Amino acid sequence: MRIELTTIPGSPERPNEDWAATALPASGQGGRLVLLDGVTPPQGDDGCVHSVPWFTARLGGSLVELSGSRRDLPLTEVLAESIRRTADAHRSSCDLSHVRTPQATVVMARWDEREIEHLVLSDSVLLFESTDGSVRALLDDRLDRLPPGSLATEAIADAQVRNKEGGFFTAAADPSVAARAVTGRTPRAEVRALAALTDGASRWTEMFREGDWTACLGVLHKEGPQGLIDRVRALEDADTERTHLRHSKTHDDATAVYAVL
Repeated sequence: MRIELTTIPGSPERPNEDWAATALPASGQGGRLVLLDGVTPPQGDDGCVHSVPWFTARLGGSLVELSGSRRDLPLTEVLAESIRRTADAHRSSCDLSHVRTPQATVVMARWDEREIEHLVLSDSVLLFESTDGSVRALLDDRLDRLPPGSLATEAIADAQVRNKEGGFFTAAADPSVAARAVTGRTPRAEVRALAALTDGASRWTEMFREGDWTACLGVLHKEGPQGLIDRVRALEDADTERTHLRHSKTHDDATAVYAVL
């Protein structure tokens, strides 16, 4: 088994709000992967005294621990309990009902010798490469299905679609959101590699249209996560007319994890 991970902040002046980890048991018969993309709040009050990196580290750490120690729990319950634990860690000092309380997208994968479980919440990406070379993208596409204008401004998004029915969902302070995640199980024998990408890394396919998900996984196989993110950074720097970046910051935190099973 080979696992590679690279994470790069969008700006050296700001802390990286992505968080990722992998863990393998001593027996070598399985493993787990967790990838979070912290949601950058707008300037102003978000009801919390803690930073987004504080939140993603707390949530991510709990996800890694519980996904390994509680193999009896499905990943939705692992996520729900981890959200509950993280909320309890700052409930007394922060307003967790605030629409912008710290939150994150979530990707999880857990495997043993028989199967791979997966969970995806919001717009980070999980890719499975089959033994025949085909690639399957496991996505939560709610953001792509929002009514026109829903994301026109942060205020509109917060009022109408963020963590609301008919909108999109992230892991914040409500454990029930775990039931909204995209989940599934795949026989281990059908998958030879997997990858997880925050949207800062998936820009290569989703924003710049340099290749489909099969081509994206090919870059990871040949050049590793660092190579993919280097390609994204070069495309961002070259887009001086902001043809692709017109609605986005030039550089976003970018994280990629690639595992050959």
